Order: sequence, then structure tokens, then C-alpha cells
Amino acid sequence: MRQFAINLLCVGVSSLLTITAAADPALDEAIDAYDAYRLWASPFAEADANDTLPDHWPDISPAATEAAVEKLEAIDARLDAIEEDGLTEDERLNLEILSTIVDGDLALMAFDEERLPFTGDWGFHASVTFQLSSTRITDAADAEATLKLLAGVPAFLDANIENMERGLETGFVSYKDPLETVIVQIDEIIETPITETGFYQPFRSLPDHMSYEEKAEYQAQARTLISGVIKKLKAVNYFFKNTYAPQTRETAGVVSFPEAKAYYQAVLSHHTTRPDLTPEDVHEIGKSEVARIRAEMDAIIEEVGFEGSFAEFLDFLRTDPQFYAQTPEELMATAARIAKDIDYQMPKFFYTLPRLSYGVEPVPAAIAPGYTTGRYVGGSLKEGKAGAYWVNTYALDQRALYELPSLTAHEAVPGHHHQIALAQELEDVPEFRRDYYATAFGEGWGLYSESLATEMGIYDTPYKRFGKLSYEMWRACRLVADTGLHWYGWTREEAEKCFIENSALSPLNIKTEVTRYIGWPGQATAYKIGELTIKALREEAETALGADFDIREFHDVVLEKGSMPLAVLEERVRTWIASKDVE
Repeated sequence: MRQFAINLLCVGVSSLLTITAAADPALDEAIDAYDAYRLWASPFAEADANDTLPDHWPDISPAATEAAVEKLEAIDARLDAIEEDGLTEDERLNLEILSTIVDGDLALMAFDEERLPFTGDWGFHASVTFQLSSTRITDAADAEATLKLLAGVPAFLDANIENMERGLETGFVSYKDPLETVIVQIDEIIETPITETGFYQPFRSLPDHMSYEEKAEYQAQARTLISGVIKKLKAVNYFFKNTYAPQTRETAGVVSFPEAKAYYQAVLSHHTTRPDLTPEDVHEIGKSEVARIRAEMDAIIEEVGFEGSFAEFLDFLRTDPQFYAQTPEELMATAARIAKDIDYQMPKFFYTLPRLSYGVEPVPAAIAPGYTTGRYVGGSLKEGKAGAYWVNTYALDQRALYELPSLTAHEAVPGHHHQIALAQELEDVPEFRRDYYATAFGEGWGLYSESLATEMGIYDTPYKRFGKLSYEMWRACRLVADTGLHWYGWTREEAEKCFIENSALSPLNIKTEVTRYIGWPGQATAYKIGELTIKALREEAETALGADFDIREFHDVVLEKGSMPLAVLEERVRTWIASKDVE
């Protein structure tokens, strides 16, 4: 397992933009081995490489996992044997990022996470719906592949049930709350008419060059196969309600898991890319951030002249109709306007903008009830799909308008769409670099983007500024709640307390989010850790460069090489600072 710091070349940003990877045979062989592994492990990666649509689902059996471990261990050994001296910047990035990916996958595979294939926020049931609903059929070969993929859904669902049965036998099981959310989501799919499900989406708009008879035949086959999928989903929910639910774990966190401490440290390190941070460290960082943000909130309450306690102000924000849209259309229109206002500001803060556009779309109704407030869904220039900023229009009285600027900045631009679309356009890098998403880097950038929107003038009322602070408090409380649940053994009520007492998040959002933290240990901690790292690097650069600091250049340096572990980002930015200092 490789541990090293990258010492990048001292060059200016223009050079950083043009360096391409030189040929190191040992590194190239390791990358080729990993590329072959990706195609072996993922039918979706294989199909993308062959410019086709996938026609089968991944093998998630224990035997497949065992084979994957063997392949990854062989790649890891190759990477460990590579000498660092003489590598170019891109080669060093390739080596460090690939080492992080392989080490992280091996660390998590050791805990057999397939035994618990859902988080409440996402899961195997949602992934099949998403995969099929986002499929675009362009010819007969695409249609045939998609029908095969549909035909394979029942077996894929059965494989997940087998893994969950193994989880029941070994004590690696869900808490009741994420399970209840998944049951509701599956019920929603089951109750949807076949032709309105996400499964049927690819067959609703078949290409014009197909004859009426061809379209009718494909659509008839799809309806028959989807009927089988719905039948299997009913069996899944029967299993959940009658077999799984009575055996869910008693504690909200994973503290009752076998090897609970080692497991939580592993997922924490994986998501933060900071193996040096302990759960105790993260908990204390969270408490410190909560105190800082709370002081800024109190100042805004004083500014608006509200007479009452902090709790009364939060109740005012959560209940006053002026802060909530009356229709889904109003919520969507407001989000779209904020997105365009930020678009207008982007050239002032970035030299490099992505070619791929994005749109604003509602969260699909089938998953909206248990889904988070908003999310970014990546697009593809190759496939002709724009990125999508999803806004949840379910339960409008829980979707505060004063929170929309932060949500938009995080999920659309300058947040996830900007960062991910740029990564997709990387040139002269291995494919894994375009696909790699380090949670701490990507989500840290998303949260940093919320603060950057302040400089763009997006928070033009005290209430929007309070909404921004409330979102920041949300991420700070995550550090406290996630570690509290999974390291200290807190109850759900103890985890919710930080949000209830310190943020303006609605009760539904708090419930949904804490369910997510219960079901997805460690992931929520990455946001604040990443954001604090990026902010600290910017402050370091501003202090070192003074009047020579260029915000657009700094942002390009952070983003232009794609997602990376935080330690690699720190070294890269400091190398850039040093190069500017000697020019």
C-alpha cells in the first residue's frame, strides 16, 4: 500500500495546462491492468468502451468479489513497485490517484459491503431504475441490448437478496429507518403504471428511422419484461417486510457491527481521503465549526431585528409562507433563475469553463419522497446528454426558498456541474482519471462553491445569507452526527439534535438527512473536510502571493487536473504558489 507525497514540478499554470503524461512502462502496464479490470468488473464501463449499450448487470456474488480482490491485489503490487523518481507531473498524479482507488477498494472489500446494498438515499433498486431511465436508444442494437438488460433485472435483484441474507446471518444489517425509506420507494415503483416507470423510458421515444411495426414490437417486449421486473420488486418488498425488517439492527449507527471500529475508520478514511484523521478528530472539527457558524447566525438575527430566541427565529423561517413556493413550477422557476444569475458571474471567477451545458429538472416522483433536497446528475457530450440539476419538489412546505441559492451553487455551478464536466473533458489522461470522484474533493468543492456564491452577490437578502449559513451548519453538524452515530453510539434523536437546535433545515429534511447518515456511514463527513482544505489552500495562496493572487488562476489549478485526494491537491496548490513566487 503506497504512502507518499507528490513533489510536483515548479511550473506556472500555463505549463500545468499543457503537460501530458510521459511513457513510464511499469506505470503504463499497471494502468492497462486496471483498465482491463474495470472492463471486467463493470458491464457499463465495458459497453462505454465499445460505444454500445450494456446488456447485463454486474456480477455481485461473493465469488466475483473474491476474484476482484485478487486482481486488485496484483495491480496494487505493481503500483508499489514503481519508482517515483523521474516521473512527470501527470504520471505522479496517475500513480497516486490509482493507488488511492485500488487501496480504497481493497479496504472496503474486506468488509463485504455487498451484504447491505442500500442506504435509504440510494440502493440497488434505485440504480436499476436510474440506469434504464437514462438509457437512450438510437438503433436496433441499442433496443436489443436494453431488452436484455431489462430481462436481467430479476436475477440481479435476486443476487442482492442473497447478499442481504448473508448480511442477516452475519449481523451486517440495516437500521429500520433506511429500510423503511427503501420500502416506500419500491412501493412507489410498483404502483406506477408500466409505461410511466423509468424502466419504460428508453422505449417511449424510439428513433424516427424505425418503422411503426419495429417500435410496436420493441415496446410490447419491454412491457412484458417490465411486468416481470415489477413482480420481482414485489417479492423484494415481501422479503424486506417479512424477513429483513424483524432482524434490523437495534442501534442507529454501525457500532454493533462485527469489527465496527475498524469498519467505520475505513469508510471515514475512504470518503475524506484523510487516513490521518480519526473519528475523534472529525467530531471535534465539527463542534468547532458549529460554534463559529452559530455566532455568524446570531449576528444576522440581530441585523434583521428579530425579537425572540434563536429557536423562535428558526420556527419563523420554517413556518412563514413567504419563504416557500406555492407550486412546483414556482420552485423550479426560482432555482432556474438563480442558476442563470450564477452563470452570468462565472467568467469573473474562472478562466476555463466546460463545454457541456446543464438543465434544471425535478427529482423523479418515484424516488422524491425519501430523496435529498437536490442533486447533480452528470451528462455526456458523447451521448448528447446535458448535466441535470435535480430539485426536489415533493413536500413544498419543506423546501425553503432561502436555501435555494446555496443548493444551486453546490449542485449546478460553480459546484458539481462545473467540476465534473471539466473532469470529463480532461485530455491525455487514463479513463479512470475522468471517472474518479473523490468525495472529499468533489463535495468539498461543492461546499466551497456555496461560499464562492457570496462573492458573486447571489445572497442578496439577510435571509438568503442565513440560508447559506444554515446549509453550512448542516455540513458541520454532519461531522458531529455521523461520528456520534457510528463511533460514539448515539441514538437518532441525539444525532438530530445538532440540526434542530442550530439550523433552519425543515423537519422533513432533517429526518431524511439523518436517515442518509445512518445508512451511509462516513460519506457525509467528506463535505466539510474537503471545503476546509480548499479554503485553507486559498488563504495560503492569498497570503503568499498578495496582489499577484489571481482567483481565476487558483480555481483552474484546483480543478484542471480533475478529482484527486486532498493530500495531492495540497501539494499541487503549494507547488503552484512556489512557482508564482519565483517568477
